[in-house]
Amino acid sequence: MRQRVVGAIAIAGSPQVLIADEATTSLDATIQYQYLELLKELQRDTGMAIIFITHDMGVVAKMCDRVAVMYAGKVAEIADVRDMFNNPQHPYTEALMKSVPNVEEDVEMLYAIEGQPPALDNLPAGCTFAPRCQYAFDKCQVEFPDIVQIGDASKRHTATCWKLSEN
Repeated sequence: MRQRVVGAIAIAGSPQVLIADEATTSLDATIQYQYLELLKELQRDTGMAIIFITHDMGVVAKMCDRVAVMYAGKVAEIADVRDMFNNPQHPYTEALMKSVPNVEEDVEMLYAIEGQPPALDNLPAGCTFAPRCQYAFDKCQVEFPDIVQIGDASKRHTATCWKLSEN
């Protein structure tokens, strides 16, 4: 209830941009659907941009045109939503997508990313995902990777990973 009240107050000011930070957390599926549909309708009617900050990939798939995946406070990958879901390039994005359950697959255990996220006040040198990354090599441990364009520049798909730079 509190989230809907805060959302209503925010929208009452007719903003050009709405920042929705974990706006669907703790909502049951029916209320979440109604809330997201209302936001889509408002966006369509007013032209308001919405920035979703969420861990819910279902919300990302339903509501977003573009997505920036972040790990430990740094952008790992940016792409159109469809391209991100179909062609994840950063190892964290790839692992994140693998961890989303697929109802069409019969699995005994869900995928979990190995290790623990770093403490934000004590980030490792180099790539922040390197300690958990299955593709990490020496350079990853000491130097943060450059932004790499994935495919045609018109797709606007980028990622920060040495594995992509080395190809």
